[in-house]
Amino acid sequence: MTHRILTFAPLLAFAVALAAPALAEELDGATLYTQRTCVACHGADAKSPILPEYPKLAGQNAAYALQQMKDIKSGARNNANTPAMSGIMHLVTEAEMEALANWIATLD
Repeated sequence: MTHRILTFAPLLAFAVALAAPALAEELDGATLYTQRTCVACHGADAKSPILPEYPKLAGQNAAYALQQMKDIKSGARNNANTPAMSGIMHLVTEAEMEALANWIATLD
Protein backbone atom coordinates (compact mmCIF):
# COMPACT_ATOMS: atom_id res chain seq x y z
CA MET A 1 0.00 0.00 0.00
CA THR A 2 2.79 2.44 0.90
CA HIS A 3 4.52 1.65 -2.39
CA ARG A 4 1.37 2.63 -4.34
CA ILE A 5 1.11 5.95 -2.49
CA LEU A 6 4.78 6.72 -3.11
CA THR A 7 4.33 5.92 -6.79
CA PHE A 8 1.20 8.06 -7.08
CA ALA A 9 2.48 11.09 -5.12
CA PRO A 10 4.85 12.43 -7.84
CA LEU A 11 2.09 12.10 -10.43
CA LEU A 12 -0.30 14.03 -8.24
CA ALA A 13 2.28 16.75 -7.59
CA PHE A 14 2.92 17.02 -11.33
CA ALA A 15 -0.81 17.34 -12.08
CA VAL A 16 -1.23 20.06 -9.46
CA ALA A 17 1.77 21.95 -10.84
CA LEU A 18 0.27 21.86 -14.33
CA ALA A 19 -3.14 22.99 -13.10
CA ALA A 20 -1.94 25.88 -10.91
CA PRO A 21 -1.23 28.37 -13.73
CA ALA A 22 -4.57 27.57 -15.34
CA LEU A 23 -6.39 28.18 -12.07
CA ALA A 24 -4.65 31.54 -11.61
CA GLU A 25 -5.59 32.60 -15.14
CA GLU A 26 -9.26 31.82 -14.49
CA LEU A 27 -9.53 34.28 -11.61
CA ASP A 28 -11.83 37.14 -12.51
CA GLY A 29 -11.05 40.42 -10.79
CA ALA A 30 -14.58 41.78 -11.23
CA THR A 31 -16.10 38.72 -9.59
CA LEU A 32 -13.52 38.72 -6.80
CA TYR A 33 -14.19 42.41 -6.16
CA THR A 34 -17.75 41.50 -5.24
CA GLN A 35 -17.03 38.15 -3.57
CA ARG A 36 -14.32 39.58 -1.32
CA THR A 37 -16.63 42.47 -0.37
CA CYS A 38 -14.41 45.23 -1.78
CA VAL A 39 -17.60 46.67 -3.22
CA ALA A 40 -18.99 47.32 0.28
CA CYS A 41 -16.48 50.05 1.09
CA HIS A 42 -14.98 51.11 -2.25
CA GLY A 43 -18.26 51.22 -4.21
CA ALA A 44 -19.58 49.14 -7.09
CA ASP A 45 -17.60 51.26 -9.56
CA ALA A 46 -14.44 51.22 -7.39
CA LYS A 47 -14.51 55.02 -7.33
CA SER A 48 -17.38 55.78 -4.96
CA PRO A 49 -16.13 54.81 -1.48
CA ILE A 50 -18.59 54.97 1.39
CA LEU A 51 -16.29 57.23 3.41
CA PRO A 52 -14.10 60.04 2.08
CA GLU A 53 -10.97 58.59 3.69
CA TYR A 54 -11.33 55.30 1.79
CA PRO A 55 -9.38 55.35 -1.48
CA LYS A 56 -10.85 55.35 -4.94
CA LEU A 57 -9.44 52.23 -6.56
CA ALA A 58 -10.50 52.58 -10.20
CA GLY A 59 -7.55 53.14 -12.49
CA GLN A 60 -4.94 52.58 -9.79
CA ASN A 61 -1.61 51.23 -10.99
CA ALA A 62 -1.77 47.42 -10.75
CA ALA A 63 1.68 47.01 -9.19
CA TYR A 64 0.91 49.67 -6.58
CA ALA A 65 -2.50 48.20 -5.74
CA LEU A 66 -1.01 44.73 -5.42
CA GLN A 67 1.74 45.96 -3.10
CA GLN A 68 -0.78 47.78 -0.92
CA MET A 69 -2.87 44.63 -0.57
CA LYS A 70 0.22 42.58 0.29
CA ASP A 71 1.36 45.18 2.83
CA ILE A 72 -2.06 45.28 4.48
CA LYS A 73 -2.15 41.50 4.69
CA SER A 74 1.38 41.25 6.12
CA GLY A 75 0.94 44.14 8.55
CA ALA A 76 3.61 46.29 6.85
CA ARG A 77 0.96 48.92 6.11
CA ASN A 78 -0.79 50.19 9.19
CA ASN A 79 -3.12 53.17 9.34
CA ALA A 80 -6.57 53.95 10.69
CA ASN A 81 -8.26 51.87 7.98
CA THR A 82 -6.01 48.83 8.39
CA PRO A 83 -8.21 46.95 10.89
CA ALA A 84 -11.11 46.81 8.44
CA MET A 85 -8.89 45.85 5.53
CA SER A 86 -6.79 43.27 7.34
CA GLY A 87 -9.95 41.45 8.37
CA ILE A 88 -10.74 40.96 4.71
CA MET A 89 -7.25 40.57 3.27
CA HIS A 90 -6.45 37.49 5.33
CA LEU A 91 -9.09 35.72 3.19
CA VAL A 92 -7.53 36.79 -0.12
CA THR A 93 -4.77 34.75 -1.77
CA GLU A 94 -1.87 36.34 -3.61
CA ALA A 95 -3.26 35.10 -6.94
CA GLU A 96 -6.59 36.75 -6.10
CA MET A 97 -4.78 39.96 -5.15
CA GLU A 98 -3.08 39.95 -8.55
CA ALA A 99 -6.39 39.43 -10.33
CA LEU A 100 -7.99 42.23 -8.32
CA ALA A 101 -5.09 44.62 -8.92
CA ASN A 102 -5.06 43.90 -12.66
CA TRP A 103 -8.82 44.42 -12.92
CA ILE A 104 -8.78 47.64 -10.88
CA ALA A 105 -6.10 49.03 -13.20
CA THR A 106 -8.44 48.61 -16.20
CA LEU A 107 -11.19 50.78 -14.73
CA ASP A 108 -11.67 54.44 -15.64
